[in-house]
Amino acid sequence: MSQAALDSPLRRHIYMVLSSRALPYARCCLDSLLRNSLQPLHIHLITDDHEDKLRLVDVMGAFEGHAEHCWEVIAQVEMLDCEGSRFDRWDNLRALRRGHPCWRKITDPLLLGESGQELIMLDPDVYFPNLFQFEATPESGLLLMFQRPNCLLPPDVVLRAFDAGLSLADHVDIGVAHWRGGQDIEWLDWLIGRLGGKTLPPVMHVEAIIWAAVAMREGGGYLDPRRWICWRRTQWTRIRQKLGASGENILRSERWDDMKCLHCGGVSKWWLPECSPELLRRREAQVGATRIFPFVEYTRNKFAIDQKARSILRRTGYYKLLGSY
Repeated sequence: MSQAALDSPLRRHIYMVLSSRALPYARCCLDSLLRNSLQPLHIHLITDDHEDKLRLVDVMGAFEGHAEHCWEVIAQVEMLDCEGSRFDRWDNLRALRRGHPCWRKITDPLLLGESGQELIMLDPDVYFPNLFQFEATPESGLLLMFQRPNCLLPPDVVLRAFDAGLSLADHVDIGVAHWRGGQDIEWLDWLIGRLGGKTLPPVMHVEAIIWAAVAMREGGGYLDPRRWICWRRTQWTRIRQKLGASGENILRSERWDDMKCLHCGGVSKWWLPECSPELLRRREAQVGATRIFPFVEYTRNKFAIDQKARSILRRTGYYKLLGSY
């Protein structure tokens, strides 16, 4: 695998924002991505500072036998000149980039890629257990993973979106996201401003609200949730944890033979590195294109119902007993 290999038009462009603190589980993600992708990849790892960059370079250099892929590691500070030129008119995008690190999944690929170029964004806690191919990135619109119930938080930012007349997609998960961004930077900057701009609370999930608004404006759809699986901390999972079930035993109930990808959100990302090789072994080849399902709108009425349900759960002590969302 080469850090400076010549690019190829056949390479899929992958972007991942991570710090070296994520390496306990991100190493599993990167290893499975390199081993099991049947398409050549150009992996752009975006990190915080030069110390993180050196650690990630060492980690990537230790992976062997993947000459078909190329990679690079970029520290945030190295992109300041590009930010100054590309976002010179867009105060809200610059403010977003300086907010929660997860928000840079929206801004930084726009700085590194050309307008209209394929951008495939990955969280560092996704895992690819089988030989696979990414879905085709549409010429317009987003492809996002499907998640229940949803992660559109905090409530006051969701309300700002509704008050601004914005439509939001429900059930969005951004473990994997396909986009051809940069074609309407002005609207994206306007959107961030309507949600709060420089005053946005530094909450990770604000990212999902932005993606949900982009999805309803640009179109696209959900990746097939039977193949692109978002781990869910269901009530039964919470009870099993309380009864002492191990993380590996809980993960065994997932559809490992059928999946292209598992997004190990929440606590499950810390379980993955501890799983036995038998669980994580390659099973089947999942190379065919899968269905794309249309986005479902998240309405103000459903938002009100969700908020009432969560309020009831808080009052009854559910979250104290079994954990929060």
